[in-house]
Amino acid sequence: MFDFAVFGSLFLTLFVIMDPPGITPIFLALTAGRPAKTQRRMALQAVSVAFGVIAVFGLLGQQILDYLHVSVDALMIAGGLLLLLIALDLLTGKTDEPTQTKDVNVALVPLGMPLLAGPGAIVSVILAVQNADGFQGQVSVWSAILAMHLVLWMTMRYSLLIIRVIKDGGVVLVTRLAGMMLSAIAVQQIINGVTQVIQNS
Repeated sequence: MFDFAVFGSLFLTLFVIMDPPGITPIFLALTAGRPAKTQRRMALQAVSVAFGVIAVFGLLGQQILDYLHVSVDALMIAGGLLLLLIALDLLTGKTDEPTQTKDVNVALVPLGMPLLAGPGAIVSVILAVQNADGFQGQVSVWSAILAMHLVLWMTMRYSLLIIRVIKDGGVVLVTRLAGMMLSAIAVQQIINGVTQVIQNS
């Protein structure tokens, strides 16, 4: 009733794409200054949003893209541009948002999407669901998706202990490093999307 090969393949693919260790400094930077309880809630919100997006695209992804006449390449470029804007804010220190919405906004965008539920993860899940063989394959695919999001939640939830060690000065440094990493990810994503458009034209 369970295909470990399918489970392992998708789990490793999502682990590489969603990169729990790499998301840690970005999460710390975006949640810095919030109370610990709020940060823990934001970790759960971000993972919940990511799982929701992944689940919707896993079930209806190809139909949604076809209905909107949106290609995967366009989705990739759009996600890269959004990440680049967030990265510039981190690099310049302009991360403040209105008090009443900033916690929700950060958990939804960019943490939930497109950092966790980005184009790469969405496409991988769409293909995995389409190629799953029968009920056994579907169970293996969705088990891998659930396991990956559990790992993401645990990584972010327990990375908050790092803030107690590095203090405010360390958070500023982490913020700048996260901005640099995120800008590189964004540029690479845009390049990949543009390259795919050129190759497909």
